[in-house]
This record gives sequence, C-alpha cells and structure tokens, in this order.
Amino acid sequence: MQDAPNRPYHHGDLRRAVIETALDMLREEKGWQFTLREVARRAGVSHAAPYKHFPDKAALLAELAMIGFDRLRESLSAAKPKAPKSLRDEITTIARAYVAFGTDNPALYRLMFSAEEGKSVGMHLNERALAVFDVLLEILRRGQAAGRIRKRPIEGQAAAGWGLVHGMTMLAIDGLLVPEKVGSAPLDAALSTLVEGLGSPAT
Repeated sequence: MQDAPNRPYHHGDLRRAVIETALDMLREEKGWQFTLREVARRAGVSHAAPYKHFPDKAALLAELAMIGFDRLRESLSAAKPKAPKSLRDEITTIARAYVAFGTDNPALYRLMFSAEEGKSVGMHLNERALAVFDVLLEILRRGQAAGRIRKRPIEGQAAAGWGLVHGMTMLAIDGLLVPEKVGSAPLDAALSTLVEGLGSPAT
C-alpha cells in the first residue's frame, strides 16, 4: 500500500495526528495489524513520537475504539426522530442508524467490540461506551413510563435489543443477510419481532 501524504504536523497536534493517521489506516487496511512505527511514518513524525501519548499499540487501539463509540452515539443522536409516531418508528429508526454505522465503518466497529489487543470488559464500562447504551435505555424508560413497553427489568430488555441489533450489524458486515436465507428485509422483520415482544402484555 502506498503511503498517504504526510499530514501537516504542528507542535501540540501530535496526539491528533497519530489518532487520525491510525483511523485512516484502520479504514484502508480493514484491520489493525499495523504497528506504531508504521503509524508514525505515515503521520510524518519520528518513530518514538506516538509513545509520548500512547505507551503501546493497545492504548492507541483503545482510544480508537472510544472514538468509535463517540461517533456511534453522535450518529444515533442525529437519527433520533424529533416526534416519533410510535415506539416501532423510534426503535426502527435508531436501529437502522446503528447498523448503518457498523456497515459504513466495518473495521472500526469490529475494533470497538474486539477482545483482542488486551482490551477488557472494563473498556465497555467507560462512560463514552456507556453513552451509546444509554440511548437505548432512554427509549425503554420512556416507553415504560408511557405504558407502551411492559414493566420488566430494563437491563434485560436493553440486552435483548442490543443483542439483536449488534448481531444484525455483524451479519450485515459479513454479508450474511442473504435474501435466500432471511428474506428481503431481515432487519425490519427482526425489529418488528423485538417491538412486539417489548410491547406485548406479560404472560
């Protein structure tokens, strides 16, 4: 792969230059096999420069993942209907935005949920990652308060919703949502099942 043009680097912008270069490489290479030395070369800085902000590659990847969560939260917030017609409309709109983010940023999305490079569950308890989950929790809380969602422990409902949408995102990224197997609109069908389950009376 050819080197990208060196980024303009000014004193004080080293961290930004390293992060932006690594994000570019993540997208271009569809993975994170690059080294900090390669990132430094692409960024036009010394080989030792990235270590001023990131002690190792795992630390840089963890920050890239956090940026992914920030961008996903922003995408969901931007997609949120101002005046949703129904619970189905709100959940479907948010879920579509979630899947679209994953399919538009497949390598970044995989990194966000990867167990590689020494990342731990603790990263997903970071407030930046939890802010994405809070989007779903807020919808469920409002739905329960309005009587549109059954009164059940909200964490379990959130786990069901997140599990469904995350799974659909990974299947979409891998090109496995083929019509011959799951129909022509698998996401909408799956979301209809989710909404019906959330809103149906307890048995």
